[in-house]
Order: sequence, then structure tokens, then C-alpha cells
Amino acid sequence: MEFTQAAGPNPLDAGRVVTKPIDRIDGPLKVSGRAPYAYEYHQDFPNAAYGFVLGSSVPKGRIASLDTKAAEAMPGVLLVLTHANTPKMSDEGEHNAPQLQGAEIKQYEQAVAFVVAETFEQARAAARAVKVTYTEAKGAYDLAAVQDKGEPVKSAPDSTVGDFDKAFSAAPVTVDVTYTTPDQSHAMMEPHASVAKWDGDKLTVYTANQMIHWAHDGIAGTLGIPKTKVRVQSAYVGGGFGSKLFIYSDPILAAVAAQKLGRPVKVALTRPQIFNHTNHRPATIQRIRLGAGPDGRITAMGHDTVSGNQEGGEVENAADQTKLLYAGENRLIRTRLSELDLPKGGAMRAPGEAVGLLALECAMDELAEKTGVDPVELRIRNDIQYDPEKGPSRSFSSRHLVECLRTGAERFGWSKRAAKPGTVRDGQWLVGMGVASGFRGNLVMPSGARVKLDREGVVTVETQMTDIGTGSYTILGQVAAEMMGLPIEKVRVKLGDSDFPLSSGSGGSWGANSASAGVFAACEALRDAVAQKAGFNTKDVTFADGNVASGGRSRSLAEVAGPDGVTVEAKAEFGDLTKKFAQASFAGHFCEVGVDAHTGEIRVRRMLSVCSAGRIINPKTSRNQCLGGMTMGIGAALMEEQVVDERFGGFINHDLAEYVVPVHADIPDLDVVFLDETDDKSSWIKAKGVGELGICGVGAAVANAVYNATGIRIRDYPLTLDKLLPRLPTA
Repeated sequence: MEFTQAAGPNPLDAGRVVTKPIDRIDGPLKVSGRAPYAYEYHQDFPNAAYGFVLGSSVPKGRIASLDTKAAEAMPGVLLVLTHANTPKMSDEGEHNAPQLQGAEIKQYEQAVAFVVAETFEQARAAARAVKVTYTEAKGAYDLAAVQDKGEPVKSAPDSTVGDFDKAFSAAPVTVDVTYTTPDQSHAMMEPHASVAKWDGDKLTVYTANQMIHWAHDGIAGTLGIPKTKVRVQSAYVGGGFGSKLFIYSDPILAAVAAQKLGRPVKVALTRPQIFNHTNHRPATIQRIRLGAGPDGRITAMGHDTVSGNQEGGEVENAADQTKLLYAGENRLIRTRLSELDLPKGGAMRAPGEAVGLLALECAMDELAEKTGVDPVELRIRNDIQYDPEKGPSRSFSSRHLVECLRTGAERFGWSKRAAKPGTVRDGQWLVGMGVASGFRGNLVMPSGARVKLDREGVVTVETQMTDIGTGSYTILGQVAAEMMGLPIEKVRVKLGDSDFPLSSGSGGSWGANSASAGVFAACEALRDAVAQKAGFNTKDVTFADGNVASGGRSRSLAEVAGPDGVTVEAKAEFGDLTKKFAQASFAGHFCEVGVDAHTGEIRVRRMLSVCSAGRIINPKTSRNQCLGGMTMGIGAALMEEQVVDERFGGFINHDLAEYVVPVHADIPDLDVVFLDETDDKSSWIKAKGVGELGICGVGAAVANAVYNATGIRIRDYPLTLDKLLPRLPTA
């Protein structure tokens, strides 16, 4: 079933179940501890052995010698894998992750040995007894030192519209500023973990992963076995934020060891390993140039950004939102990638926009100050209803940024903000307000589902889609319930299994919309099958209250299903509407902070996000996603930073004590408002992505509030005390 034209009226418009704030249907399992996460499947395998990954202590070079004799002789040790005895693996697939394939070292904490023992403690102790010496090579670990070596990347082509240099030079008002953002960690609660077991030549891997089909491809491809012989299960994921889009050493080495030992093997990465062994959000250096008239209307928009990664790695597309967010006839937007030897950089919640807006939205405030235009009004004046690169021929499918900003300004009391920085006091606190626009591109991915109607009138949904804490179980259940005219209690949802139909997976904010479209397509097929079995005209049929009706006749779904039930499978695919229309979710973020006049301590006092993201399938789970994004945005603004230790070529603050993230005491009462809208060009669901919108622009709203409170503009994130103290006005 292909989505090729704007969605017309459909059963979801009834809104009996969809759009309702229904509690998570998986909630009772999770709060009672009965929802099994990857590392907890050992309860099904009492004879499982435990693996421990030993990582490299150097960032670049070669293994000179490796002695495992002492480790192999330690109590409980069953196996020690190294590059000397690990089977040949393939690195040709996009999602492959070969391990222990040679002496070359490409990053700090790269796996150099894998020890398996009867207990975790025995495996960990034996790993420490493995003796490794290295021949170290010189590497590059400082982005600033290599930024001039940045190269263009295919995934982020340059945007050149008009004559930027001429327009910028001629502009009455200009801003030319450079912002830097640091490396950041996902810091999810659940560690990366896997349990592998073999039944003959068939491998089953229970793992913590956001994208079942990517993991399925990667595991099978790496090990060189048919996908039909591999099953991947990830029913519950304790947070991912992009880190679990990919596979690392845990599922691969667990599978190899399990085959060699003839028994299940389980492994979890320790928290310090996660920071360097897996991926992270790369640091950026961003130069933003804005040219405008005295009225604040932008005539020249320039954004140059550079990030670093290992050879062949991805770039942080920090300038992507700048291509679409504001007007400006003359544009020069360039993204560059420099080579670094740090642990691999990758996707982290809202890759690109999250850090790009940290810079762009602060630069917009700097332009507002120079022109004397209110920051909210400046953004409204530069709103544009079509792609500024392509022109009016490519309009936005829906764009309500102005409504977000106006609604937020009214609700937040923006009119009470003092235009002059550093003039509002509350005792020892300097108080300020800040605003920022939020933008996240709307992406869709093919997604399928299988739906079954049984003799009890219960519908079961099966799809590879995952739930990483986002509420997938609940919203997919709501879509199925609405389509089949059932209460949510009559729907069962099964997720995260490669034996189920391929799904979009959880990433890029495409999960809810795309996976729901897959369920929609499957339920459309089920509706037709049920109508035909009931002897009704499929074009003139209604589903409500557990019944199917047509032409004055009605039959219960349970009766129609009969003892054999009805099972169908379908897939949602998407045409070219994303090319014909620019598609994105928007927000207006408002923040009030207090800055201690004596110490420079920053406290967020209150925050509001007004979001426009199409149909909100479940306001409760969507609000939860925005609250989480706002919390991460506050963390990015004020505290989160992976510190590079160039002696080791890795991140030295590799735990949750030294990599500081917000805790309850840091987060005030946050408010989220959703505009009432639908986007009929996005999907049959008429929804858009919301999971990452919550972080996009939040940090800039915090930074702008700090400036309004103190008159101090900090362009190097995070905004820590040491950057404020020397410049604070005399208390």
C-alpha cells in the first residue's frame, strides 16, 4: 500500500481511541519488573555463560603482543577470544560490525579480547589478566586543530542561492559569530547488552537495539550466515537516543562464543565502556553569518559547520535546519567533515538540528539585539511558507511556526520580558527570559505489520517496530483499535522480533508515523478481509463497538473470525510527497532562568514548548517525549560535555558521575502545548515526528535566557560557571 497523494477522510478521523491520552499498555509490565530487557533473558537460560569485553588502552596503532595464558587458567574461565582465534568476519554490509579481526587499533576501547566464564565476576577478573602491549601511532583528537582540513560530504551538499557574499557585504546589519558544541553522550539507562544462543545452525540474539532489521542484517552479514538462520529479538529497550541504532561488539562476540561453547552467552558493556566503545554525538564548530535590513528581515543567510569522525564516518549535519527554517534570498550553507581518531561519532537525538539550533537560534537573538527587534517578532518576520532554496514550487506540507511562537509568547508572559539584559533581579538572582524556534525534519520509512483477528474478537498486531520508552506499544494499539472499531483492551501488540514484518524501527522521529502507517495498511487489509468473510460490500462497511456492519446488517468481529481467525499482512510505502513538499515539525520554546549574581549558578525556573507536529496520536506519550527532549536540551546547554583526553585519545569522563546530566533537582515545572493540526501529506495517520522535536532549540532558549539575565553571551557550550564568573557584573 503506497502513500502517493494527500490523505482523505479515513477511520482514524473518528478519534474515539486515537488522539486520546491512554496510559501505556506496557506500563504494568515495566513497573512490576516483568518486562524483560536484553540482559534479563538469562532467566530463560540458566546455563548461560558470561562474557566480558576487554578494550584497547590506546586509541591508534597495533597490537604488538597478546598473552592470554594467565587469563585462561583463572577460575571459571571457559574461553578467551582474540584476533588470533576469532573466525573471519565480513565488513562489507552497511550495518556489519566485525570484531577481533586483526592487530590494527582504530579507537580507544576497541575490543581486543573477549573473555567468557561461568560468572560475570570471573570473566571481568580474567579480562584484567590478559596482557596486551601496543605499538602506538600518532592520532588526531582535537577538532579545532583539524577543522581547516574538513571535506564536503555527499549527505549534506552545499546550499548556494543568490549571491551571499554581495548581500552580506551590503546588509545594513550583520552578525558574524562562531559557536562551538562539545562531544556528547547518549547516557541512556539500559547498557548495551546481548544474549546469544544457538539451536543447531540457527542463531537467536536477544539484544538492546532500536532497529531490528538493521541489527538482523548486521549480525547475519558480519557472521556470514543467511538471514533466515538468524532471529533478533528486542522487545523492550531501556533508552537509546540513537546509540542503539547500530550493533557493536556485544551481539557479535556473544554469538561467536556461544557457538564455540555450545551454550548461551550473555554480555553487557559496562558504563565506562559505553562512552568510548560505542558512538557519541560529535563536537561541532559553527560559523553563522546573518545579514539583514534595519527591520530585521534577513537578506543573507550563511552557516558553515565542521565536525570530526573516523575515516568513513558520518558528519554531524548541524546546518540542515538552516536550509529550511528562515527566509533569506541569498544563502551559503556548507557542511564539512574532518578526520579524527576519537571513538566513532554517530546519531544522537535529533542529529544535526539539536546542535545546529544551539548556534543558529542564539545568532538570531544576536541579530534581534542589533536591529532592536523583539526576538519573537524577528522570527515571525522571517517566517517562510515554502522551501527557501527551491522557491514557492515546494511549499511546506504544513507549517505553523508563527502560531507556535505567538501562542507561546502569550502563555509564557513574554511581554513582561525586559529588553535590556541584566536589569531584572529577584534577590540574589539575575532573571532573564529566552526564546528559540524548534525545527525537526519529518522523515518516513517503509513499514509493515501483521494483524490477526481471533475467535474472541481480539486483534493482535505484530511488527518489528521497537519501543525505546517512546510508547510504541500503546500508539500502535490505538491505531489498530480505531481502525477495527475496538476498545484498546481488545488489542494485543507484539514488537521487536525479526520474525515479524519489517518495520521502520525507532529513529529519526520517523517511528510513530511510519510504523502506525504500517499498522494502518495492515488493518485496511484486515477490514477488507473481514467484510468479505461477513458477506458485506467492502466499500460500504463500518467497524464499531466490536462489530462490522453494512446495509442495516451487523455481525460481531468474533463471530466473523470464527475458530480459524483472520490474518493479513501489509506494508506501507511512501511515494514522492516528501520531495514535492517540505515536511517538518515546528516548535516555539520559551525559558526563564535565574543566575546567581555571586556564584554564576544557572537555574532554569520554568519552560514552555508549543509544538506543531501534525496529529498527536497520544497526547500523554507525546508530552512525555517532549519533556524528555526538553530535559536533554537543558543538559546540552548547561552541563553535558564529553572531555577529550588527548593522552588516551578518548573521553576521560566516562561515567555518570563525571559526565553530568540533569537530575530532578535541575528540572523545574515544564509545560508542553500541542497545536491542533493534521498534516494530510505526511501519511494516512496525518502525524509528524515529535520524539526529537522536544530537544531542537531548547538549549538555545536557555542560552538566550542566560544572556537576557546577565548580558553575557557565551558561544562555547556548555554554559558552565567558569565561563560566567569572570564576566559577571559586581553583585
